[in-house]
Amino acid sequence: MKSKNFKTGKPQVVGFGALNMDLLHQVDYLAGADEETFIKNLTTSCGGSAANTIIGLSKLGLKTGYIGKVARDDPGKILKNNLIKENVDTSHLLLSSHGRSGRVMGFIDLKGQRALYVDPGVNDDILIRDIDREYVNQSQVLHLTSFVGDSFKTQLKLVGELDDDLILSFDPGRIYVEKGLKKLKKIIERTDILLINEIELQVLTGSSSYQESAVELQKEGLKIVVVKRGAEGVYATNGEDEVDLPPFQVECRDSTGAGDAFNAGFLYAHLNHFSLKESCRSGNLIASRCIQSEGATSGLPDNSIFENF
Repeated sequence: MKSKNFKTGKPQVVGFGALNMDLLHQVDYLAGADEETFIKNLTTSCGGSAANTIIGLSKLGLKTGYIGKVARDDPGKILKNNLIKENVDTSHLLLSSHGRSGRVMGFIDLKGQRALYVDPGVNDDILIRDIDREYVNQSQVLHLTSFVGDSFKTQLKLVGELDDDLILSFDPGRIYVEKGLKKLKKIIERTDILLINEIELQVLTGSSSYQESAVELQKEGLKIVVVKRGAEGVYATNGEDEVDLPPFQVECRDSTGAGDAFNAGFLYAHLNHFSLKESCRSGNLIASRCIQSEGATSGLPDNSIFENF
């Protein structure tokens, strides 16, 4: 990997994705159509997939920055202040004078499984002219996650303006994989590290074999494909090596943010030149700490967790 000479304060990893207030409802079970259940507890926390990963990387000691958008409302102030508290650079966080900040209403059952409903707010008002490309290209990694609406078009334009030596990490999420490979092709072709869960991979490729799908996606130019398999662990391939690791066995209190925590652990290890297997194990380790606490980032550790790694 080619290294860059960083100016003081420039981030090593920049996140670009939606920022949301998470309203997490603890429920007896996840209700289906025409069913009823009851809410046992309600907690509010800061969320957004890319933001969760960036906070995880910041806690692990990397310099991080964030590109996103919030309104000048109370949730927007909380979201920005939370990033600042976690030592994430917010100099390129956009503030809208109108509209509302994004929010996610989550419902979590007694087994830690969840269902999410997204209200994007001003997240989807980001234009390419709002993005400082020099700021992005001075980092080592740009980590992309999904938007509900038109900010996806801005991401498509941005990937065409990235330096060749910038690593692009991409976690598409369910919203993007449902767009299909054709609409994601421009991002996929530029992506170096694809971080995707098994169900999303099946939706994206139409294949039930995650190994075969990962190999097929590499033909699109991907260097590393990482398939997050939940309770089954993780599978990854870089075209030469294959890794299939079980998860750490811990009690799951809340699975919210587990995939984002895995991303943080994997990217941290990758940037520190860990092997593919060690990077997957690092992702599993950080995810295991996440799911033992409520909320997406409250249980994320600092880099002392690697002292006996």
